[in-house]
Amino acid sequence: MTSAGEHALRGAVIAAATVAAALAGLRWLRVAQREHYLPDAASRFAVRWWIGVPANLAGLVVAVAGLLLATRVPAAALATAVVVALGPLGLGLRGRSAPLAWTRRLRTLAGVWAVVVVAGVAGGTVAGAGPLAAAAAALATPALVDLAGLVLSPVERRLGRSYVVRARERLRRVGPTVVAITGSYGKTSTKGYVAHLLGGSFSVVASPASFNNRAGLARAVNEHLAEGTEVFVAEMGTYGPGEIAELCSWVRPDVSVITAIGPVHLERFGSEERIVRAKAEILAGASSVVLVVDDPRLAALAEACGPEVALWRVSGTAPGPGPEGGAGPDPDVRVVEEAGGLTVSVGGDELARAVEVDARPGNVAAAVAVALQLGVERAEVARRLATLPTAPHRLQPGTAQGGVVVLDDTYNANPAGGRAALAALGRLGSEARHRVLVTPGMVELGRRQAEENTRLAREAGAVATEVVVVGRTNRRALVRGADGVPVVLVRTRDQARAWVRAHTGPGDVVLYENDLPDHYP
Repeated sequence: MTSAGEHALRGAVIAAATVAAALAGLRWLRVAQREHYLPDAASRFAVRWWIGVPANLAGLVVAVAGLLLATRVPAAALATAVVVALGPLGLGLRGRSAPLAWTRRLRTLAGVWAVVVVAGVAGGTVAGAGPLAAAAAALATPALVDLAGLVLSPVERRLGRSYVVRARERLRRVGPTVVAITGSYGKTSTKGYVAHLLGGSFSVVASPASFNNRAGLARAVNEHLAEGTEVFVAEMGTYGPGEIAELCSWVRPDVSVITAIGPVHLERFGSEERIVRAKAEILAGASSVVLVVDDPRLAALAEACGPEVALWRVSGTAPGPGPEGGAGPDPDVRVVEEAGGLTVSVGGDELARAVEVDARPGNVAAAVAVALQLGVERAEVARRLATLPTAPHRLQPGTAQGGVVVLDDTYNANPAGGRAALAALGRLGSEARHRVLVTPGMVELGRRQAEENTRLAREAGAVATEVVVVGRTNRRALVRGADGVPVVLVRTRDQARAWVRAHTGPGDVVLYENDLPDHYP
């Protein structure tokens, strides 16, 4: 081959690999955005997609082989470019459930990533290894996206500081009573119940949707906290220690609530003990504390509260042994689920009976305690209990076309919620010919993920007539647990819906339990 021809071939390979890198960038930037720009998100999901799906693993082998051969034969880098441009198979460029949104932050991240790629390719070309450098940059796109995010992290935090300063000043000026709510699950539902029970007595603003981190709460305050607001209900989430403490440094709680402790985000925390410590940060400085003491760890936090704190112990279970096996102190608020609905007691006296609402008793008990602490009359609380709102996609019942009863629990992703949803499936479907569980399983449970999904499917076997498993993320664990129950395997939720439409009819009940966005395999 002539020198000119070899030069042209090298240029073509570099161009192809650069195009592949651009296509890969669209995929992995979307993953980074969906995972809240956590610094290792793209790399973690790349491992899941390339290693966990057999066809993609084969493609990865070809891509790596092409990269290695390119050290001697530059044209071999084309194999790497083709694999990266097309894969991983199943992870779309645009996304179905989680499309790319070109926000200011994403544009900045994309710009830094592009600079890193261009610099790497240019440096490799100058060194005489352009094809190899371009192909390596394409294959390493997830790691380079994460690197760009890490570089930008202090910049983004500094940029966000101005929004926090504005929010702190607005809170100071408006001066609402702040109710702060956290927990491994139940935060959003409890927030809605609190806002509803207070709504007849106060001007209330609640942080919208799941705006529960630094940026979300600053936005909620700056955009929604109007003059005259008397109570601000703030949901607070965390991925690690120190985050809630930082939130409470400027959204200072008057009333702090912890709803539950469970293995949510366990892959980041490492243990439930660390989750307890991180959630307990919300208690510091609060004059009133509400704890659902059905969990012995929250009961222990209640025991540690000093006399200067107005403490409300609440429970969502029937009377019985205390959390440590002894008698235990009676809760200040108890909500019990009975055949006719919920029965609510305060200080041992019945407040309401047979309240027909679809709500977890512990969350209702916490909301009742907050309302009473802030001075809402008991009669007003009892009256408003009957109209508690249902949080969207949290065990929300409905009837689909054709008469199929649908339980939409697609925002639930924890074992306790899964058990409650299966119990609802059993109750509503006691006379049904088909009781179908549709689920991709639960994620972010760390080392317990396979075990918890196997348990979920095993418990479903006592209730469901069929289990429809969506995607590959938890397929093996769910199939193992559903032994003895017909299992249907589908790739997407749309395919699951199609199966449900084809195999169910009037009176049948379908539970959609959790829903993973399409950046999960």
